[in-house]
Amino acid sequence: MSLNASDIARIASLARLDLAADESERMLGQINGFFELVERMRAVDTARVEPLAHPVATLRDVSLRLADDVASEPNQREANQRSAPAVERGLFLVPKVIE
Repeated sequence: MSLNASDIARIASLARLDLAADESERMLGQINGFFELVERMRAVDTARVEPLAHPVATLRDVSLRLADDVASEPNQREANQRSAPAVERGLFLVPKVIE
C-alpha cells in the first residue's frame, strides 16, 4: 500500500492541518516509508515462532522491578478531613452531579 499526494491532502484536511507543499511531500515520504516497513514485517514467516512474555526474555531472566507496596506515610485521615464541608464515616461527601 502506498499513498499519493491527494491522499495526504485528504488526510490533512480531515485532521484540519494546513500543510505547505514541502511538508506534504515530507509526510508522503514518511508515511509511505512506514507502510513499506509494515509490508516487510508482514513478509516474515512467524508461523512457528513462539510468542515471548517479554521482548528481552530470551536475553536474560526478566523480573519485575517494582517497589514493595508498603505504607510510607502515617494515616492522617482525620486531619485531612477537618476542612471538608461534609464527611460521613471517614468518607468525603460530595454533591450529586448526575441524576
